[in-house]
Amino acid sequence: MKKQKEGINAFLGEDTSFEGKLSFTGTVRIDGRLKGEVFSEGTLIVGDSAKVEADIKVGRLVVSGEINGNILAGERIEIHAPARVFGDIVCPVLIIDEGVIFEGNCKMTEVSIGEEKQETSDEKKVKVIK
Repeated sequence: MKKQKEGINAFLGEDTSFEGKLSFTGTVRIDGRLKGEVFSEGTLIVGDSAKVEADIKVGRLVVSGEINGNILAGERIEIHAPARVFGDIVCPVLIIDEGVIFEGNCKMTEVSIGEEKQETSDEKKVKVIK
């Protein structure tokens, strides 16, 4: 069995902008501008210079830049200074560093990024439509 090499699969540079729906596997880093929607069971890294206007549904999210939009993460969200996040967050694990600006609501619950949507309650797992 081959060991898969971990690394960044795609990179949106500082002087680049993208508008639309972004879906991927693995890890993607954004340092430019993105507007639209993001869906993945992988990891999204939003760099210091990034400005993202999108609803985001990912496995893991690491933020140092700016996000305007709602976020669902199946595993965890890490928000590091000087990040600015404006929108609601749903995830089981949340890390927010000192110096971060976060304006929105946070619900810490188990989230599954999948293809079916189930009825939700405080005791049930949340499923998200792709």
